[in-house]
Amino acid sequence: MARSFDELEAAIDRVAASAMEPTLAAVQLLALGEEALERWVEGRGLVPTQEEREGFRLLALHRQGAKGEPSFNACRETSRELAYHYNLVTADPTHVDTRRRVQMAAMTAKHLCLFVSAKMQVEQIGEFCCAAKPMRSTDAFS
Repeated sequence: MARSFDELEAAIDRVAASAMEPTLAAVQLLALGEEALERWVEGRGLVPTQEEREGFRLLALHRQGAKGEPSFNACRETSRELAYHYNLVTADPTHVDTRRRVQMAAMTAKHLCLFVSAKMQVEQIGEFCCAAKPMRSTDAFS
């Protein structure tokens, strides 16, 4: 059974507060971000992809979720940032900044979860994003 957004947020908070091994924390946070995007894709009546984009399922899920929904691009950089922090932690788990990097990954995963949750409740969320407007339309800068 799929976890609710409240359950996803609580899981992210548990990882952030734990003293677990950094690589495991990064793996779990990435998976929680994927779960949030899966809820969005499923909510649109689609089956979440198992494909990867640039080595990440998270980015493929975002791409799938943004098709036909330009305002969903508002969380594209958040998805990419989560992948970035995952890479930092897993590439060098003994780095002096690893704990901070795990915390940043947790904050980013939570931000993604909150955005997707809100987007599912309020369709207009994300429409402020420049990616939501066709740049070549005559009213794009109005």
